[in-house]
Amino acid sequence: MKPVLALVGRPNVGKSTLFNRLTKSRDAIVADFAGLTRDRHYGNGKLGKHEFIVIDTGGFEPDAGAGIYKEMAKQTRQAVAEADVVIFVVDARQGLSAQDHDIAGYLRRLGKPCILVANKAEGMKEGVQLAEFFELGLGEVYPVSAAHGQGIRSLVELALEPLNLPDPDEDDEARDPGLIKLAVAGRPNVGKSTLINTWLGEERLVAFDMPGTTRDAISVPFERNGQRFELIDTAGLRRKGKVFEAIEKFSVVKTLQAIESANVVLLLLDATQGVTDQDAHIAGYILESGRAVVLAVNKWDAVDDYQRELLQRSIETRLSFLKFADLHHISAKKRQGLGPLWASIIQAHKSANCKMPTPVLTRLLQEAVQYQTPKKTGIYRPKLRYAHQGGMNPPLVVIHGNSLEHVTDAYKRFLEGRIRKEFNLVGTPLRIEMKTSHNPYADKDAG
Repeated sequence: MKPVLALVGRPNVGKSTLFNRLTKSRDAIVADFAGLTRDRHYGNGKLGKHEFIVIDTGGFEPDAGAGIYKEMAKQTRQAVAEADVVIFVVDARQGLSAQDHDIAGYLRRLGKPCILVANKAEGMKEGVQLAEFFELGLGEVYPVSAAHGQGIRSLVELALEPLNLPDPDEDDEARDPGLIKLAVAGRPNVGKSTLINTWLGEERLVAFDMPGTTRDAISVPFERNGQRFELIDTAGLRRKGKVFEAIEKFSVVKTLQAIESANVVLLLLDATQGVTDQDAHIAGYILESGRAVVLAVNKWDAVDDYQRELLQRSIETRLSFLKFADLHHISAKKRQGLGPLWASIIQAHKSANCKMPTPVLTRLLQEAVQYQTPKKTGIYRPKLRYAHQGGMNPPLVVIHGNSLEHVTDAYKRFLEGRIRKEFNLVGTPLRIEMKTSHNPYADKDAG
């Protein structure tokens, strides 16, 4: 599972700038879940081989009484609860404030690993100007400049150090090739736990008629027709009799982590609710992660023909980017339509790990170019020479040639369609990378 770093602090201390720096992008938001938050964003970061999730939060007032500030405080408490390490950001230029003391008191009581970061510290003398922050009782103060990128790498190393992360290469080697990890993802109360219980034939996961009875992603071994699976319920188990913590019941981080660790994701939609913003965000993250995916509409028996038609249109428009995935209509409670799901799950896994020989890909590419040549852009017409497979899960096809930066998205979609048809790729994203050959004479003066 990817470790989680949460950025907290009062407003305008530079948390969002730090978030963008850690995720190396201004558009690194991968799941800004509507309804859950306007003030909690999730992004992916990477240091060397180690990947991690970063949560950006709104300004935090632990004792906020009402209105938007109370809502923002609730969002931040959720982020802190989901995090492995909390990065508490203060403003080195403005100095210490009463609100910083309140936040520090809250974090000390939690006892969670916490790093105190003084942002906007470029050009400052550390010893003198940062001394006042030791009052917060959170130990060492680490100066950084998110805007200028100073001290960021050291900060991430410091945050990941106590987590003793395994080597990702060793983790890959340890994976069992005969095992399919299947994550069941979807909004709260779409019937994820009910579906897994139906498959298992026992009440293995606690299923209540109440949204979000789960907090942690849990996995259950399962075998069907000789094929071994590990079922991951992205919501998780709530122990009977355990009182809810005072945080939101839908743990976004657990969903993201479960999707990352799965081979195939079953995205469950609710026929009675239609396709919501949350469904679209989760679907987008599955695509971003490159995971094989199968779509299932649960509670299909609970809607009439008119609602079914509306839902079908809604899926075609809002989830059009997953049109390569199989779609099933099921009822987990009544055990309807569950058989064909397994065939699609196995097919999606097979497609994601499909081997594509270089001669076959190159022949396919040449036939495609003969059938339809790429458009000329100005004086350039892209020349596509040969193709080979660059990776699996998801499949990556690398195409070599000249002026390939001018290949249009429409032409890439045309090539994708032909590759999918040739190798029967269903339920997996397919990535195409264009590599232009370097002209050895381009850098030399003429004559």
